[in-house]
Amino acid sequence: MADRLTVVVGISGGIAAYKAVGVVRLLVKAGHDVHVVPTPAALQFVGLPTLEALSRNPVTASLYDDVAAVRHVALGQAADLVIVAPTTANTLAKLATGLADDLLGTTILATKAPVVVAPAMHTEMWQNAATQHNVEVLRSRGVTIVGPESGQLTGADSGPGRMSEPEDIVAAALAILQPPTTPQDLAGLDVVVSAGGTREPLDPVRFLGNRSSGKQGVALAVAALARGALVTLVAAHLEVPVPVDARLTVVDVTTALSLSEAMTAAANRADIVVMAAAVADYRPVEVSDGKIKKETGDGTLTLRLVENPDILAGLTAARRPGQVIVGFAAETAADRDELVTLGRAKAQRKGADLLALNAVGWAQGFGTDDNTVLLLDEAGALVAEATGAKSAVADAVLTAALSVRASR
Repeated sequence: MADRLTVVVGISGGIAAYKAVGVVRLLVKAGHDVHVVPTPAALQFVGLPTLEALSRNPVTASLYDDVAAVRHVALGQAADLVIVAPTTANTLAKLATGLADDLLGTTILATKAPVVVAPAMHTEMWQNAATQHNVEVLRSRGVTIVGPESGQLTGADSGPGRMSEPEDIVAAALAILQPPTTPQDLAGLDVVVSAGGTREPLDPVRFLGNRSSGKQGVALAVAALARGALVTLVAAHLEVPVPVDARLTVVDVTTALSLSEAMTAAANRADIVVMAAAVADYRPVEVSDGKIKKETGDGTLTLRLVENPDILAGLTAARRPGQVIVGFAAETAADRDELVTLGRAKAQRKGADLLALNAVGWAQGFGTDDNTVLLLDEAGALVAEATGAKSAVADAVLTAALSVRASR
């Protein structure tokens, strides 16, 4: 990445425009030459003098200022990087259709630099089918999407649609121009990873769950990103932070049924699927609307449970040609031989290309920083073993998945 970049920061007209000031400030502080291109609507939310003072460059929203310098294309031609933050639903639609009725639109059409957009809007607008279509169109053209996050919106609203923080947007944008330091053997591939542990509600207070922290699943997602993949992380109650990356999509789930639905949807386009989440085998037949109270009697409580769907088996049954599916199996076993025996039976039953088998216990597996896995193929044969930090185990699992893919 060059020491000093020419960066165009586009600002569209939403309340999150005030946060664009932080994006500009961070880029200038890092030593870059920043040119702000607001839409006319953006200037209703943040003042032109502020943007000029922070960027240290003239700012205009007009197509007709500085005509002699052909400003409507000159900025795009000179840019090393273009960031649009916030990007409203209206601006997303205009960018997706190639409309150029303002200076921001012409600048983006005229640039060959990477374009990063940070959506910000109300939840209903973000989830609207038209907006999601526009996002996919832009993504297919190489535009990087950062966010949005879930949180407090304008007024009393809360949910997905909040613009990512300026620090995260700038970090994701600059990372695009940073030469990779690890082999990019997953570049161009779509990787889906599940992580964490599902929870099955008993009542508004209690649930049936497990001790998974999500560390191994998040390590898999991070490793896949580092190796160039587009990653979807289906996250169930993670106890570890998730990195902000333009190539990472996070889908939050709660129960086994919601995890099944999310994984099935994401797997439709995936090249590699890794089921690392710990899934509850059973869920209550009935969920109480109120807190279950202690009853007078013999001091016991009877719960009726029903099996959850076998998500891994379902994914393998619907596997697309060429798709590689990796499952995880956590087992308690007295020794290695028993662990392998349990794993072989499960591998043959599940039908995954690889099964990452690991022993768990009171102080082993869940929540720890290290892990040991035995990788079995579909027939139950031991094909690889990895031990050490969960990041190292993640790389070993992905390398094994690539080997399966290459063999086809």
